Amino acid sequence: MMDDQKATLLRYLRHGRKGLLAKLDGLSEYDVRRPLTPTGTNLLGLVKHVASVELGYFGEVFGRPADRALPWFDDDAEPDADLWVPADQTREEIIDLHQFSAKHSDATIEELPLDAEGFVAWWGPKGEKVTLHRVLVHMCFETARHAGQADILREGLDGTAGQVPGSYPNVTDRTPEQWAEHCARIEAAAREAAEKAGEPTPSAARHALPS
Repeated sequence: MMDDQKATLLRYLRHGRKGLLAKLDGLSEYDVRRPLTPTGTNLLGLVKHVASVELGYFGEVFGRPADRALPWFDDDAEPDADLWVPADQTREEIIDLHQFSAKHSDATIEELPLDAEGFVAWWGPKGEKVTLHRVLVHMCFETARHAGQADILREGLDGTAGQVPGSYPNVTDRTPEQWAEHCARIEAAAREAAEKAGEPTPSAARHALPS
């Protein structure tokens, strides 16, 4: 039986994974893959990245490598190859990697004590010793950070918002008209604050919210 602290961390990690994966639901191949920021951030790439790094942290770090090739982490791979998905790599393959990574990681978490020692070879020039507890906290943070990015990207695509829409949205229930009114109040407050600070305010058209 897992102790309460480990069980709590694992529950949060699983919740973060679920929320991140849910951001792909209902989207086209183009929309899950296309760059949505100037640095190329995209939804399917975020899922690929989180699944890949989790395999490393709960696999190699504790001497439990998974039987799964990740060529985007090879020494000769191009930078950021784990953060986007080529056309010949399917969405189903990335989802399968996500599920495989979660299963492999959960086995490590369940079988080892929180004070089990590991070694992160890619932390600093000489690597760093860690415990399972520290890695669990690290991956909860990593997953939550990228799930938050995915929240914003998905809302920008089609207005879908919340951690796990339909089961745990964590977003106030408003009609589109109420959301528009809410945003208008925030915009007005921002402009008022800028005026008080003596700052110029941009035109309404420049800062209009996407429809």
